[in-house]
Amino acid sequence: MNRTVKLVLGISFAVVLLLFFWYFSGIVFYILTAAVLSFTGRPLVHFFDKLNIGKLKMPHAVSAFLTLAIMVIIAVSFIAIFVPLIAQQARIIAAIDTQSLANAFKEPLMWIDTTLHDLAIIPEGEGIQDALVQKLQSILSVATFADAFNYVISFTGSFVMAVFSILFITFFFLKDDNLFYNSFLLLVPLKYNEAATRILSEVKRLLTRYFLGLCMELTAMVTLISLGLTVFGVQNALLIGFIGGLMNVIPYLGPLIGATIGIIIGIISSLSLGAYTSILPLSLTIAAVFSVSNLIDNMVLQPLIYSTSVKAHPIEIFLVIIIAGSLFGITGMILAVPAYTVLRVIAREFFSEFRLVRKLTENM
Repeated sequence: MNRTVKLVLGISFAVVLLLFFWYFSGIVFYILTAAVLSFTGRPLVHFFDKLNIGKLKMPHAVSAFLTLAIMVIIAVSFIAIFVPLIAQQARIIAAIDTQSLANAFKEPLMWIDTTLHDLAIIPEGEGIQDALVQKLQSILSVATFADAFNYVISFTGSFVMAVFSILFITFFFLKDDNLFYNSFLLLVPLKYNEAATRILSEVKRLLTRYFLGLCMELTAMVTLISLGLTVFGVQNALLIGFIGGLMNVIPYLGPLIGATIGIIIGIISSLSLGAYTSILPLSLTIAAVFSVSNLIDNMVLQPLIYSTSVKAHPIEIFLVIIIAGSLFGITGMILAVPAYTVLRVIAREFFSEFRLVRKLTENM
C-alpha cells in the first residue's frame, strides 16, 4: 500500500472518528468529565492506598470508592449551602413592591419622559413608567418562577442521568489507573502506542496539576469575596462570593460577569428593603471588593496556576485564551488552557524538529 493510499485512509479514519465523537458528543462529554474527575481525585486514591487497617492494606477498590464518595459529599455540600440561598433570593425578588419602586423613581422617570418627548422618541401622552411597572410585574410574577420551576423539573431527568453516568465512569477510572489509557490506545495505530503512552502520561501530570490549582483558585476567590463583602455588611455575601468565585473559571471575562451579577443581587436586596438611596454605595462597595479580590487573583493565584502548573508563559496563555474565545466563545475560553496543554504535549512528541515547537515546549 503506497503512502498516498495510507494518507487518504488515515484522513478518512480521522474524519469518521470526529463525526462519531460529534454524534455521540453527550457520551464523549461524560467520559471526558469522568477523566478530569479521576485525574483530580487520583492523589486522594493514592493516599488511601497507603493507609493500613491494622495489618490489612486498604483495598484499591475501596480507595476509589472513598475518593468518589468524598467528591460527591463536597458537591452535595455546596448544593445544600447555596440552593437555599438562591431560593431565598427568588423570594426576595418576588416580594419587591414594584409600585413603590416606581414612585421612588418618579422624578427621574418624569425627566426621562420629558426628554424622550422632546426628542420625539415616544409620542405625547405615553410614558415609560407604566411600561416599566408592567415589565417588572411580569418579570417578578409568580408565573415567571412557575415557568422556571417547570423547566427545572423537566431538566432534572436528563441531569440525573448525566450525573449517574459520570459517577459510574469516574469510579472505574479511579479504580483502574490504565482504563482510560488502554481505551484511548485502541484508537491509536500500534506503532504509535509508545508515543501515545508518553503523551497521555504527560497530559495527565500537567492537567492534574492544573485542575487541582484551579480548584484552589476558585476556593480562594469564593473566600476572599465572601469575607470582603461580609466585612462591609453586604447581604447575601456568601451567595455573591460563590457566584463571583465560580465565574473565575472563565478567564478574564469571568470576574466582570461575577461582579455584574453580584451588583445585581445587591441592588435587588436593597430594592426589597426599600433602601433606594443605598443602591449606589452598595454597588460601589461590591465593585471594590471584586476589584481587590481579582487584583490578588491576577498577581498571585493565576501566575501560580497557569505558569507553574501547565508550564506556559502568561502572555502565551493570554493569547491562547483570546484566540479560543474569538473562535468558540465562552466555552472556548474555559477549555483553552487544557486544550492548549494537550496540543503542546502532542507537538513536542511528534514535531520537536521545528524551532517554534521547541521554544513553546522547552519548559515542559
